[in-house]
Amino acid sequence: MTGARVLFLSHTHVFGDFRVGSHHYARELAHLGADVVHLSTPISLAHRLTGRIPRAVSTAVPRHAHRDDDGVTHLVPRTALPRPWGTFRVARALARAGIEPRFDAVLIDQPLLWDDSVRGLSDTLVYRPTDLYPDGLKHTLQDRILASADAVVATSGAVLRGLGHLTLPSLVIENGVDLAAFADPPTDADTRPATCVYVGALDARFDWQQLHAWASAHPEVRFVIAGPRPTPPAPLPSNVELAGPVPYAELPALLRGARVGLLPLSDDPSNAGRSPMKLHEYLAAGLAVVSRETPGIRSDIDAGVHTYASPETADAALAAALRHPSPNLAGRRTAENHTWAAKAGELATFLSGLVAD
Repeated sequence: MTGARVLFLSHTHVFGDFRVGSHHYARELAHLGADVVHLSTPISLAHRLTGRIPRAVSTAVPRHAHRDDDGVTHLVPRTALPRPWGTFRVARALARAGIEPRFDAVLIDQPLLWDDSVRGLSDTLVYRPTDLYPDGLKHTLQDRILASADAVVATSGAVLRGLGHLTLPSLVIENGVDLAAFADPPTDADTRPATCVYVGALDARFDWQQLHAWASAHPEVRFVIAGPRPTPPAPLPSNVELAGPVPYAELPALLRGARVGLLPLSDDPSNAGRSPMKLHEYLAAGLAVVSRETPGIRSDIDAGVHTYASPETADAALAAALRHPSPNLAGRRTAENHTWAAKAGELATFLSGLVAD
């Protein structure tokens, strides 16, 4: 990828607590020599005035293009109206930021960033869906992207199948782990307390009821739930701690203080297509994992991944994860096979083939 110009059009900017796949790909492609620009969903005045984006969050985001230490240029535009409404155009936003709006490849994972100018940014347009959009506005925009795209790189087989019959070149690359963030591998000398941890979004995809059941059945176990704006539907047992958002840089320390990583996925249909980064991050930090089973998450007892298919089997899965040897050294070895560096290499090879064609 040396010398290639690559643009990511992503749903999440890098200046908050979350790290998403486009952030990791942007970093790794920059390390491979590409000139990478990462443009994310604009921050709108409407969202700021209504409080959907807190003032502290918006003020932490640079108003102009920002080049990070890895050489990636990040741009978070400001708009009056949320996407896709208003007059915002990606090409215009890039030009206003002093960024030449022409690239060797464009990868878009945020349907709301689609507009007619995107197709003209590159001869190679790749749709990189990270979620299922069975209906609604994002589904409509997704159809428009697919009608213009040259290829698809999905984060799971379920997400790819959700797009229907495709004639475009397509590839599945599941999410990975930044091993550099977990540079100190666990050792047998680590002492792990009976603590279970969850880190991530606390929206409709999170099963509060299952958390309540686990905590009630295991009062001797501490449950730490880290994520922004936690709103449990009912009071939780006293052994549940709502830690709020945790900066990505502090994630390894938090995970190393726990024995089990939780993925209590709800019945929300979008969970069927998820490829949670937390799965490999938990394993990299030496945790066993308990997760609801999905098409992309299956039990791997040797690696310390224990899944359940229903609330009736969830407690047995948690008990097995708590009994798993800790720290989970086998899980760490599994995570080492899912690095973002390796996945970025696979993506770079795919992109190079498209550009050459």
